[in-house]
Amino acid sequence: MKNLTVDSKKNCLIVDKAWMDNLQNEAASATLEPGMYVLRIKSGAFSYASGMTAEPFVLLWIYGGKFVNLKTNVETVATWSSLNGYDDTMTLEVKETITVSALLLDVYEEDNSGEIVVSILDA
Repeated sequence: MKNLTVDSKKNCLIVDKAWMDNLQNEAASATLEPGMYVLRIKSGAFSYASGMTAEPFVLLWIYGGKFVNLKTNVETVATWSSLNGYDDTMTLEVKETITVSALLLDVYEEDNSGEIVVSILDA
């Protein structure tokens, strides 16, 4: 067995305000009012390069108000998460209005292909 230890200081990539502003401008976003929601990849896939198999994956930035990710059962006002594959889900108990932003990260977008549809269902 191997362990991978991620240190909150040594292994933290700090992003500045301009980077976060760009993320929030470029991401596909939805506002969620208080309630229960289930997020999942409904359809689609994404490929980082031509000729590669497309992957159903999306990165989520959730922020703006209080909510609970029911997988962790922790109340917070911001978190990063991902949906990996069609069977992966995230259930949120939204206590204050939040924004869910979905995006992909890459260093060379010219060879990207595909799109992902994330469904947000009332639970």
